[in-house]
Amino acid sequence: MHNHNLFAALRAAFPADLDSVAVETGSGLHYSWRDLERSSAMLANLLHSLDLPAGARIAVQVEKSVEAMALYLATLRAGYVFLPLNTAYQSAEIEYFISNAEPAVVVCSSANFGWVSKIAFRAGTQNVFTLDDDRSGSLLARAAHCSDQHQVAVMQPDDLAAIVYTSGTTGRSKGAMLSHGNLLSNAQVLKDYWGWRTPEQGGDVLIHALPIFHVHGLFVAIHGALLNGSKMIWLDKFDPKKVIDKLPEATIFMGVPTLYVRLLAEPGLSRDACRNLRLFISGSAPLLIDTFEAWTQRTGHTILERYGMSGFALPGVSLRVQGEGGQRLPTGEIGGIQVTGPNVFSGYWRMPEKTAEEFTADCYFKTGDVGQIDADGYITIVGRSKDLIISGGYNVYPAEVEGYLNALPGVAESALVGVPHPDFGEVGVAVVIARPGAALDAGQLVASLKAQLANFKIPKQCFVVNELPRNTMGKVQKNLLRDQYKGLFG
Repeated sequence: MHNHNLFAALRAAFPADLDSVAVETGSGLHYSWRDLERSSAMLANLLHSLDLPAGARIAVQVEKSVEAMALYLATLRAGYVFLPLNTAYQSAEIEYFISNAEPAVVVCSSANFGWVSKIAFRAGTQNVFTLDDDRSGSLLARAAHCSDQHQVAVMQPDDLAAIVYTSGTTGRSKGAMLSHGNLLSNAQVLKDYWGWRTPEQGGDVLIHALPIFHVHGLFVAIHGALLNGSKMIWLDKFDPKKVIDKLPEATIFMGVPTLYVRLLAEPGLSRDACRNLRLFISGSAPLLIDTFEAWTQRTGHTILERYGMSGFALPGVSLRVQGEGGQRLPTGEIGGIQVTGPNVFSGYWRMPEKTAEEFTADCYFKTGDVGQIDADGYITIVGRSKDLIISGGYNVYPAEVEGYLNALPGVAESALVGVPHPDFGEVGVAVVIARPGAALDAGQLVASLKAQLANFKIPKQCFVVNELPRNTMGKVQKNLLRDQYKGLFG
């Protein structure tokens, strides 16, 4: 019988020489493929020894380390459900996630053990372990006594592998349920799509500089390298100088826009440093056109953006655009983008009403993106439905207006949000950051837009500020801006 456990697929892709290097850390440690095999087996055996119920959640809030990755692999391997938690979360947030997910095991850093264990034990969690980024902690001490042989748990494609909580920019965070089949399908499609090269073809080497509590670093990056038997250069923290140091040894780099901005600030970033790279990927937040262009100029490389992507659907994925009433819209009309496919999550953890609201009867997920599909099946995203501003009955797509604002001289970045208005129902308010050394006049910016855009799209007010509120992945938190300016028009 075929085992659909994601770990089984990753393990099958390990190279024949298990003693070759799988992960090299920034501090010069080398982990072989055999080390990953043995450490994940020992940790899986430790989890089994705890007599956990089937489908038990393993919640993990620790600093980035290769051992933390081994714990993720062990959780898959043992057939439990991995729950990564952002290291920035404080007690109220952790309390919510633990009460919502009811994990059987919580792993935290020793510095947080005092308060995290209190919350966990109060919520009924039986096991709390520590894991630090210097290869210490009670988790490893306990696992050291376990066997390094482990039979991979047999899973079905629909069995749950992970729960990832949304960043919660609107209301309470929701736990997106991802199955072994979802994660494997996504990894396999990207392997082909991004042309990952096997060791026989010269091999790819990935610089892993992302956090691993998030989809981009935990799934896209790690699965990509492991499913290809590719070496990772592993940096616990993003350090632009270290990344540039390591670039000549790598062929693939994945980052969020902020990382690219910080790399561009380094004089050491050059075409020569990037000579062996074939793929730069950006995701998790929108990449500014400026960053994109500056990168091409400095390195000779084009960044592949995988956030809010326009383009064709990935193989096996079906997309459609629907109107407010649920009707399918004709080619070229703007509406809500819906998607279905083997990589699409099955719903929200313990939120049946939210799941029913965000999935259609025929199992399409309402992405919350707004866009159009042309006759060739090429999709263009124009914004997020929750950011859509309906002003005097007209639809205003903030991304369009922001594009024009960002192109004005002296503007570094902008955000357009809708706020209540007594006459129009809602109007746009622009919040703009100036480039270093530029002095912006808010009135002048609005006047420049008037020559380019229909009147209903013009922001009714504009503010020049020093910074925009962002979440940990660098995404602008428009909900906070809407809150801040909601009283402007009485």
